Amino acid sequence: MKKTILLLAMLVFSIVKNQAQTVTDYDGNVYDTVNIGTQVWMKQNLKVTHYNNGVEIPNITDFSIWKTLTTGARCYYNNDSATNDSVYGVLYNWYAVNSDNHICPTDWHVSTSAEWLSAEEFLGGNAVAGGKMKEAGTLHWKSPNTGATNSSRFTGLPGGMRDPVNDFRVIKENGLWWTATNYNNSLAIGLYMWYLFTGIDYNQVNKKYGVSVRCIKDVETNLGEMNKLDKIKLYPNPADTKVIIENPYSQLLEIQLYNTLGDCILQTKMGDVYNEIDLSFLANGMYAVRISTKDKTTMKSLMKQ
Repeated sequence: MKKTILLLAMLVFSIVKNQAQTVTDYDGNVYDTVNIGTQVWMKQNLKVTHYNNGVEIPNITDFSIWKTLTTGARCYYNNDSATNDSVYGVLYNWYAVNSDNHICPTDWHVSTSAEWLSAEEFLGGNAVAGGKMKEAGTLHWKSPNTGATNSSRFTGLPGGMRDPVNDFRVIKENGLWWTATNYNNSLAIGLYMWYLFTGIDYNQVNKKYGVSVRCIKDVETNLGEMNKLDKIKLYPNPADTKVIIENPYSQLLEIQLYNTLGDCILQTKMGDVYNEIDLSFLANGMYAVRISTKDKTTMKSLMKQ
């Protein structure tokens, strides 16, 4: 009986501890966290005004300056921090996302496109993941907020954007987020959820856009095999007709390639140091590459162009 009570108490403590997990940014803003599969995400959009080393991220209100920037910057929708900061967070250009000063708290990073695709897969695929990640109801989203259940507890919000042509737009209609995934010198991968759509859409976005950011917790591991997986390289990326998977430890790998709908369109095994995959049959766009050994898995993003 005593053992049963002790086990029950430990279980309750574990649940309470898990529910109470938070992370704090440089400014002291506290964010709730949410687990999606094996990932741990911030439950709110980032609103920090300093990089994690204390350097301030400039708040640029003047549109004529914003649209010319090639360095990190932030803003608030309609330059109205009092109304929008506490709900929707800050809008950042991609140069802030990609800064060596690091925008996320210690042990966290801006989520990559592969990490978004992994979350999608866990939630049932691209066509339904948006609905499961959007905040339910129409308090913040424009009606009808199609398919929104927030069953994942991600609580995606429609913070709108600042683009280098039209300035501020689409708040309450679109939730837009940067990924840490670069596309080329002027474009990076961004994604959005829409009030009339249950899925998630990915685009190559001008780095001068200001959109929301979600941080994701770094993977904690001391496992040698996982460290070996981390050494695997995939190039060129973006790729044209073929991609090389460099496997320096000659591990036996299972490779699966997924499109943005969550469909597995290629599956193969390989164990050489240099492994070539033919991409000539693929349409241009973004793909997720799942690389697995017997016990461990890593995800990488691949752009076909």
